[in-house]
Amino acid sequence: MILPPLTVEAVCDEAVRFAEMESTHLEPALYGVTDGKAIGTYFEAKFRMYLRQRYSFLEGNAAKDIDFPDLEVDVKTTSFTQPQSSCPFKSARQKIFGLGYALLVFVYEKTDAPKTQTGVLKILHTIFVEPNRTADYQTTLGLRQILENDADAADIVAFLNDRFLPVDDVEAYRIAGDVLAAGSLQQGYLTISNALQWRLQYARVIREAGDVDGILRLR
Repeated sequence: MILPPLTVEAVCDEAVRFAEMESTHLEPALYGVTDGKAIGTYFEAKFRMYLRQRYSFLEGNAAKDIDFPDLEVDVKTTSFTQPQSSCPFKSARQKIFGLGYALLVFVYEKTDAPKTQTGVLKILHTIFVEPNRTADYQTTLGLRQILENDADAADIVAFLNDRFLPVDDVEAYRIAGDVLAAGSLQQGYLTISNALQWRLQYARVIREAGDVDGILRLR
């Protein structure tokens, strides 16, 4: 049987259906599991398998770093009590111009049922963050404000240095030139912590979903 190609719209629609099904699924393999990475690996692998039975698509690999490279969408699964995850570091520019791809974020609350020796992932939020909203909130907010005050390259470099952006002076001035050439920046809504791997935090995305263009509350 020839399967239809996966689209971004289909990913979003199926994410809602999958979240509803998983929210009542009793899973023995999750009983007693508290490691967020293990839970995320389980959930995301099961979601890809669910989609694989219904659509054709290019799957992510180590070179691409994201789950659906042909759609430029990555899936993140995170606990409601600590909504964050890691993300491959590619460039400091990601904090300013966005990650370069969209995020599909499942936010869960996990409970265990001792009688059945199973775990349940209740999906509290299913959110789609478009690429233009995946930059760092405070970084883009600050740059947008200083651009409104006729900033020059030196102002922008000083701001980047104050925020300890992981760049040298040459790259900082290149970024400043690109920001000035753009004239304006999209406001990002992630909190991105500096590290060898970006640490993405989603609390603001959860709050703003459905109220900000580019942050869609699917469920």
